[in-house]
Amino acid sequence: MPDILHDFFIKATPEKVYEMVSTGEGLDRWWTKRASGEPMAGREFVLWFSPQYDWRASVTHAQRAASFEIVMTRSDDDWHGTRIRFDFERLDGGTRVRFAHSGWADASEHFRVSSYCWAMYLRLLKRYLEKGETVEYDHRDDA
Repeated sequence: MPDILHDFFIKATPEKVYEMVSTGEGLDRWWTKRASGEPMAGREFVLWFSPQYDWRASVTHAQRAASFEIVMTRSDDDWHGTRIRFDFERLDGGTRVRFAHSGWADASEHFRVSSYCWAMYLRLLKRYLEKGETVEYDHRDDA
């Protein structure tokens, strides 16, 4: 099975990065249009992008400032059952983020597009934390 993997550095504390990937308010700054949920194992997350992309995920792991993982429970078919995980390492001046979107059945066209999109969205996360830059949801694909 292919995985999407991205490692990058953010000039922000692991606590701040964790907040941005494990809360609805944080996710709405860089990925979703409207998200909600609690960062606790077993809890459901709502990941709303539009009426046709009203997805759900279950939190499988949440350790403040260290790691956060969800498994997709309602999504496009090829995302269903995949895992999205963030691991954080505190470094001098910021945080190393190790991102993985794993469990894909194959390297389909949607896998390839998603790999590119994750790089774009993770860049928005970085820019928000480092520069306070916010891109409106409807313009994120063009940022």
